[in-house]
Amino acid sequence: MPTEIILASASPRRTELLSQLGVQFRVLPADVDETIDDTLSPAEMVRELARRKAEVIAAQYPDSLVLGSDTLVAYQQHVLGKPDDAAHALQMLQLLNGQCHQVHTGIALICRSQGVMVVKSESTDVFFRQVDDGLLQRYVATGEPMDKAGAYAIQGYGAVLVDRVCGCYNNVVGLPTALLCRELEALGIPLLPEYGSRG
Repeated sequence: MPTEIILASASPRRTELLSQLGVQFRVLPADVDETIDDTLSPAEMVRELARRKAEVIAAQYPDSLVLGSDTLVAYQQHVLGKPDDAAHALQMLQLLNGQCHQVHTGIALICRSQGVMVVKSESTDVFFRQVDDGLLQRYVATGEPMDKAGAYAIQGYGAVLVDRVCGCYNNVVGLPTALLCRELEALGIPLLPEYGSRG
């Protein structure tokens, strides 16, 4: 079993979600080139970027299990990144208004010394309510969309835009916890701390 788990991400949302699994870890954000082949599907893109992030940190800490992750929002297979400005954010939200789009998150688990290399992804359908431009403009004015892929945060004010989610909710937040739990358990990593003694 690896000596420690390292989360190769600066995302506070991923830190919070990983903490909820009850595993001990530390955070070491990976600085990687995120230029990606745009002929790849969104799911392929997030797997590749997650792998790159994990590999950078795994090269420095070969005995650790490194978790890399990347999330993309796609509408009709077209990737929506972070908005350039408020006008761009509003344009994205108008595109998604009343429609279904997909959120893809890739995870990579790498431990060099033990030959572990797991790269997978999860996709979730998110259905937006049909709302008027006034609400979209008020949402943009909160500033929340500005550093978010797809120009919204489902766990924040962006919840007012969402009608329903089909699939893993946490995947939309930034980490597919059910998928990650299965992979950690397969590697022998126990979930949740042990409390008390066994009788």
